[in-house]
Amino acid sequence: MPGGRWQNRLLRICFAIFTFEVGIFLVIFPWMGNWNSNYFQGLIPALRDFWSDPYFRGALTGLGFVNIYIACLEVVRLLRRT
Repeated sequence: MPGGRWQNRLLRICFAIFTFEVGIFLVIFPWMGNWNSNYFQGLIPALRDFWSDPYFRGALTGLGFVNIYIACLEVVRLLRRT
């Protein structure tokens, strides 16, 4: 398929941008003041202590760093094929 190469590349670029943005969000947002006033915390009040636990926030931050790492790997993979 001659037209599929640029579509595949565009899809990979979109995937890298998306995973990078999700990663940045997960690294920064759990430590902001808005974290404690969100929809999900009010939905199940019994999980309020779990939601504000620093270990849970740290786990989300770690997941964000994994997303950023995946985005960087994807960009390196794209550049290597060029």
